[in-house]
Amino acid sequence: MKTALFAACLGVLSAAASAEPIGEVDTVFKLIGPDHKIVVDAYDDPGVKGVTCYVSRAKTGGIKGGLGLAEDKSDASIACRQTGPISFPRPLPQQEDMFSERISLVFKRLHVVRMVDAARNTLVYLTYSDRVIEGSPQNAVTAVPVDRATPIPLKR
Repeated sequence: MKTALFAACLGVLSAAASAEPIGEVDTVFKLIGPDHKIVVDAYDDPGVKGVTCYVSRAKTGGIKGGLGLAEDKSDASIACRQTGPISFPRPLPQQEDMFSERISLVFKRLHVVRMVDAARNTLVYLTYSDRVIEGSPQNAVTAVPVDRATPIPLKR
């Protein structure tokens, strides 16, 4: 039983998308600690081979930011593109958290959610942040059309 649970947890962790830093630009100079910046990360969709999402977001600097205690702003932008032949290792749920990352010490997370628009054979990606107490309505959306010759397999 413990072995099966460990294997299941390991499978979930290995399927999660991980960020690959692409670049960053400074937006505000800070005398002490790192500058405020905008960072761009790439996330390969673990459920769809051949799709990569690029997310840009604000990263707070200064002393708190340098120590990992600052709360980053909720602003984020996303662009997902086909970066290779699209294939599906497994059927996809109608909606799934593709990626989630902590952007404050405790309470705030950045999410990238994949949704399937089966009628148009399109993958829709949404990015937003949430908080334990109060989330943010700020969000961004992008879509990747899939060739009709490759239908998107849905979990039933």
